[in-house]
Amino acid sequence: MKVEKGVTVAMRDGIKISLCVYRPDAPGEFPTLFAASPYQYEMDEVPAYPLFLWRETGPVEWYVSQGYSYVHADVRGSGQSEGEFSFMGLEEQQDYLELIAWIIKQPWCNGRVGGIGQSYYAMAQWLMATYNPPGLACIVPYDGLVDQYRGSNYHGGIYCSYRSVWYTTLRADNQHRPAGKHGRPPMKFDLVGEIINHELDDDFWRERSPYWNLDKIKCPVLSVGHWGKMGLHLRGNIIGYEELKAPKKLVVTGARNTFEAHKMFDQIEFHEKELLPFYDLHLKGKNNGFMEAEPVKIFVRGANVWRAEEEWPPKRATYVPYYLRKGPSGSVTSMNDGGLSAEKPPANEPATSYTYPDWEWVNGVAIMGPDGRVDPVRRVLTFTSAPLDADLEVTGPIVLKLFASSTAIDTQFIVKLTDQQPQDDAARKTGAQPAYVPVSKGWLKASHREKDAARSTPTRPFYTHTDPQPLKPGETYEFDIEVLPVSYVFKKGHRIRLEIAPSDSPATDGVFSHPYHPTQMGSDTFHHDAVHASCIMLPVIR
Repeated sequence: MKVEKGVTVAMRDGIKISLCVYRPDAPGEFPTLFAASPYQYEMDEVPAYPLFLWRETGPVEWYVSQGYSYVHADVRGSGQSEGEFSFMGLEEQQDYLELIAWIIKQPWCNGRVGGIGQSYYAMAQWLMATYNPPGLACIVPYDGLVDQYRGSNYHGGIYCSYRSVWYTTLRADNQHRPAGKHGRPPMKFDLVGEIINHELDDDFWRERSPYWNLDKIKCPVLSVGHWGKMGLHLRGNIIGYEELKAPKKLVVTGARNTFEAHKMFDQIEFHEKELLPFYDLHLKGKNNGFMEAEPVKIFVRGANVWRAEEEWPPKRATYVPYYLRKGPSGSVTSMNDGGLSAEKPPANEPATSYTYPDWEWVNGVAIMGPDGRVDPVRRVLTFTSAPLDADLEVTGPIVLKLFASSTAIDTQFIVKLTDQQPQDDAARKTGAQPAYVPVSKGWLKASHREKDAARSTPTRPFYTHTDPQPLKPGETYEFDIEVLPVSYVFKKGHRIRLEIAPSDSPATDGVFSHPYHPTQMGSDTFHHDAVHASCIMLPVIR
C-alpha cells in the first residue's frame, strides 16, 4: 500500500484541504473510496478500538488490498486543512464536491468514487450525494442521520447535550498534543452557542440536514443503521431509505449501543459481507446481483436472527393498540405501577398524575435504589402488561397516542419501550426490580405538538418545530408521539413496559440524555378512559 500524507488541494477560495491518500502499490486505475471528517487523518494510526469512537473509517488497508484507493480528507478548519470549521455548512459541502472532482482526475483513479465511513463521514455522504457530483457512483452512509435538528440536537424539540460535549472533545483532540506541544490552531466556530441559539428548526439546521433534499439523490445508496443508536442515527438511516427515489438498500443491525455499532464497522467480515459487494457492483462493475436480492435486511432482536424483507416498513404488520391502564401490574416498583392492556379502558377509569421535580431524583430522573445502585424506574411512571401468552414480534414504526393535561404552559414527554423480563416471587417481595431490555424511545416537547400534515403518516408523526404553542393549564390534549422503529420479539412470559417521564438521565441514556431544565415544575395528568384512551400502537407481525 502506498500512503501519501499531506496532499493538499486548493479550493475555489484558495483554502487548501489536506488529504491522506492510500492506494495499491501497483500500476493502474482504481475505484476510490472517499471519507471526509474533522477527525484528523493523522489519527488513522490509532487502533480501531471502540475506545476511539471517532475512528470510523473502516478497515482502510483491507479495502486497498481489494483493489481500491482510499482518500481521507480533513474537512475545512480541522486537522491539517486550512480555513474555519463550520460543522457541515455550505462551504464544507462545496469542498466535498471539489475534492471528488479532484479525485476523478488523478491517474490512479478509474473515475468512480464511493462514499465510505460512519457517523460524521456518513452524514457527509448524504450531503454530497444531494448534489450528484460527476464521479460519485454510490454512497454507504453507515450510522448516519439526515436531520440534524430531530436526529441529534433537539429530540422532539427537547435539547440534547450530546453535540455540545462532542464539540468540546473534538476541539481538544485537534489542538492538544503531548508534553505541551500543539496541534492545529483553535477551532473558533461556536457550535455550542449556535445549538443553543437555534432551538427551533430553522435555516441553520436545514442547511446542514440532507433530509430536505433526499429526493434529489440519484446515485445508489446502501443505508446501514442500528436498532441501538436511538439517540443519534437510527431514525436517519431508516427515514433516509424511505424517502430516497434512487436505487437503494437498507440494512439494520442488532447493535445495541454506540460501541457495538463501532466495533461492527471495524470488522473486515462485516465489510466483506455487507459493503464490499455493493462497492464492487457500482465502482468496479462486477455483475454480482447484489441489487437483485430483497432490498431490506433487518436483525430481529429478541429472536436474534437476520431476515430479508421486500419493503420497509413491512406492510403485513397489523397495528395493535395497547392501552394505558390504572393497574397495578404488581411486577415493578414505580411511581404508579400502571397497567398496559389490549383491552380498552372503561368510561370511569381514573387518570394518572404526577408532580415534578421529584425530591428523590439525583441524576436526571434516576434515583439511587435501596441497594445503592441506580434505579431508572422507581420514580417515573410505568405502564406494564401482564406476562405474554406467546411470543410477540413488533416490527415497524411506533406511535404513542397520549391524552394529557398539565398545570404548566409546557411540559416534556420522554417515552421508553422496554422488555421487562420474568422475576420470581421471592425477588419481587424483596423490592428488587426485574431485569429489563431497552427496546425503543420517543420524545416530544408539548409546545412542539404541531404536525406537518404533508410529511406525517398515521404511524410516524412529523413535527414542524417552528411555532411552539403554550398549553392551556388544565386542558386535555392528544399528543401523537413518534417512538422510533423496532424489530423485536417479546418472548412468552415477558412483559411489555412503557415508561414516561419529563426527562431522562446520563446514568441510563449516556451522552444522549436531556438536561433537566429548572423551569420544569408542575403536575401532569395522563388520561386513560374510554373517551381518552391513551395507547401505544404496536406493529405486530403475526
